[in-house]
Amino acid sequence: MWAATSPRSGLFDPVERRTEVEDLSDRFGDLRSCGRGYLEVRSPIREFPVLTLAFRDNHAVVHLMSDTERMSLLVGDGTAPSGAEVEVPIMDDLTVFTGDFVLDIDRAWDLVHDFTQTWVAGAMDEWCEL
Repeated sequence: MWAATSPRSGLFDPVERRTEVEDLSDRFGDLRSCGRGYLEVRSPIREFPVLTLAFRDNHAVVHLMSDTERMSLLVGDGTAPSGAEVEVPIMDDLTVFTGDFVLDIDRAWDLVHDFTQTWVAGAMDEWCEL
């Protein structure tokens, strides 16, 4: 199950789609061509966990919602310096994150893609609970 920014309008479309991973990959590719986007992914049989990917150009931020009360941010990979500020779209608003939580877009997509195969986010690097 996934929801994502519409490449046509540039706005987040919250309607979830139940499709094959290839369709999600295609949407990600379309958004990447636009230079920015936001998507949410979860298992079709469980409401949680939900993994989100927000990106602008080559910078990405990944959130994990474990349940309605718990959210974590994936620690960055050094793509942006710790003190740098990077704006990425969260749904329809640009949100600022420090370099501490910024990943390379390819690495972030690989993590999301892996999540769609296992539905497990626990093994993905280091998370910082918000």
